[in-house]
Amino acid sequence: MARIDYFERKLDDKRRLTIPSELREEFLSGVILTRGFGQYLHLYPKSVWEQEVEPALSTGSILDEKTADVNVQFRRGKTEAELDQKQGRVTIEQHLLDFAGITRDIVAVRAGAYWRLLPGDSA
Repeated sequence: MARIDYFERKLDDKRRLTIPSELREEFLSGVILTRGFGQYLHLYPKSVWEQEVEPALSTGSILDEKTADVNVQFRRGKTEAELDQKQGRVTIEQHLLDFAGITRDIVAVRAGAYWRLLPGDSA
């Protein structure tokens, strides 16, 4: 089976993103959503967040401004959720959608072990 690295979706009226069925196993541990480095969101499987991101955010000197800036960027607005196992949906908080300029259409692109969520083409 080919690995999925890209998908497009429309949010439903409750701000829920449906994860493709082929990817749902990735998110069995849970879902972490954060602001990205730019005007987009990061979507992490909780296991990736705990094993890779959290340790990286916790290294470095407490007085290192760059480390602090990255911590603030990723923790500001961070949400944690469970994937709805029946429909494979996760709710995205409105403040995160506003940050990324996402209204209804979403483009998701794999960036290694996580996903970038960007605004899609609104028709």
